[in-house]
Amino acid sequence: MEILSFIALAAVDSSILNYGILGAGIGAGLAAVGAGIGIGRLAGSAMEGIARNPEAAGDIRANMILTAAFVEGVALFAAVICFLIQSDIIGFIKNASGQ
Repeated sequence: MEILSFIALAAVDSSILNYGILGAGIGAGLAAVGAGIGIGRLAGSAMEGIARNPEAAGDIRANMILTAAFVEGVALFAAVICFLIQSDIIGFIKNASGQ
């Protein structure tokens, strides 16, 4: 079994795995930035709609909050998946190096 793990370590260069860790971090950052941009555009459009039709402010506000929660939930799931990928890569490096 030790031979197989040594072969796996030799086949995968650790610098490639470091790029995977970097990619997971960038993915989490992009998820947060995307959610921020999406919620910002959502709020801006909702305010324009309320300015055009003030009587529908309650309905527009409720729909805006619900949609913002969905966008934030998707961003949270994306960040969690990126951190799970990052921890799997770090665990693989530690197991392969015998730490």
